[in-house]
Amino acid sequence: MKNLFETTVLYLSGLNTSSETRKAIQNRSNIFIMSDAAEDAVLRPKEFGAFDHGMRAALAARIAFQNQEDGLAHKYLEGAGNFKKVANPSYKGETKDLKSILSFMDKVAKDTRNVVAEDITALKSAHVNDADIVRLAELNSFMAYQIRLITGLRLMKGAEDERDIA
Repeated sequence: MKNLFETTVLYLSGLNTSSETRKAIQNRSNIFIMSDAAEDAVLRPKEFGAFDHGMRAALAARIAFQNQEDGLAHKYLEGAGNFKKVANPSYKGETKDLKSILSFMDKVAKDTRNVVAEDITALKSAHVNDADIVRLAELNSFMAYQIRLITGLRLMKGAEDERDIA
C-alpha cells in the first residue's frame, strides 16, 4: 500500500506533509484511500467494455486538461498508450463514432446541466451500448469529483501558506 501522501489527490494538491493539516488528513485517510480505489475502478476496471484502459486514461487526461489540471492530465497521459491524441481537447476524432463520443464527454465535462436525451441518442447512434454509456458517465463523474477534491485541498494549502506568512 502506498503512503497516504502519495495518493493522487494529496500528491497533486501540493499540501505540505509537515503542516498542521497533516493530522486532519490522517483522520480522514479513508477518503484518500477510497479515492485512489475509485480511480483504479474507473480507469482500470476488470470489465472495461468498449473502452480499454488506454482510452479511459486518454479521456481522463482530456477532462483534466479541460479543467486546467495539467499535472493530473500528464499523470493519466502516461497510461494512454496509443490513444494519447484523444487527450488533446482540440482533437475532435477521425470517425463519426469517435466524434460523437468525444463530443459527449466534452459536454458532460464542461456543460453537464445541458446534457439532454439527444446526447445519449447520439452515443447510441455511434454504436455505444447502454453499459458503455454508463461507464463513460462514471469516468466523467469520477473526474469531476477528483478535480474538485484536489482544488479544495489546494485552497487549504493556500490558507495554510497565508498563516505561515502572517
